[in-house]
Amino acid sequence: MTTRRAAVLGKPVGHSRSPDLHNAGYAAAGLGDWQYTAIECDETQLAGLVGTLGPEWAGLSLTMPLKEAALVVAEAVDPPAAALGAANTLVRGEQGWHAYNTDAPGMVRALAEVGVQTVGELAVLGGGGTARAAVGAAAELGARVTAYTRRPAGVDELRPVADALGVELRGAPWSAVERCVDADVVVSTVPKGVADELAAARWRPDVVVFDVVYDPWPTALAGAARAAGCPIVSGLDLLLWQATRQFELFTGVDAPVAAMRAALRS
Repeated sequence: MTTRRAAVLGKPVGHSRSPDLHNAGYAAAGLGDWQYTAIECDETQLAGLVGTLGPEWAGLSLTMPLKEAALVVAEAVDPPAAALGAANTLVRGEQGWHAYNTDAPGMVRALAEVGVQTVGELAVLGGGGTARAAVGAAAELGARVTAYTRRPAGVDELRPVADALGVELRGAPWSAVERCVDADVVVSTVPKGVADELAAARWRPDVVVFDVVYDPWPTALAGAARAAGCPIVSGLDLLLWQATRQFELFTGVDAPVAAMRAALRS
């Protein structure tokens, strides 16, 4: 029996929960000949590493700092990934490696679990790669976006994504970040600790708060918003839903969501 292989690539990558998720999924789906591992790799090494992979390799999950480099390595790029300027997934096909972005649809699925189907105003905290995915999610949800960034250039870097996806985007300085509580959904994409000041904000219980940080959990932001009655979405929820889509792209099999969720929570 030939082992089918997949892996998560990034640097650092030792902390990744992706092997737990995918291997639990393989076991639950009866894919005994599949194996998922973690490989340390930076952007200067990606092309060389991908070029050495044999036909047993079905797919790669990509974390920082590889999401832009993946677009260069791929022979084909899915249009949403091209619009976002980032890919977190490479799938081997007959014509070579195909790049996808499962972060944006993963955000949509995670928000759907707390009842969010459409959004009027979505606030994004941060201007990096995960903020691009949030703009992609906003496009699917029909939302306007206000981006609160610590760097003025952060909004400028999001604008081509918003334009490509037809999303109305407004920029705001980080000094005004407490105004994010006026939005319907707040997506914090900043590193741990950066949004802690929002623990003192006046949260309305109808605001959905999505904090992509999951270690430590709950964050000060999530804890305060939950205490105010807000529905909360975590980075673990995003990890689950982006991984289930990757699982399906790699294997062609419906993802066993319950088993993968249980592995993530254990």
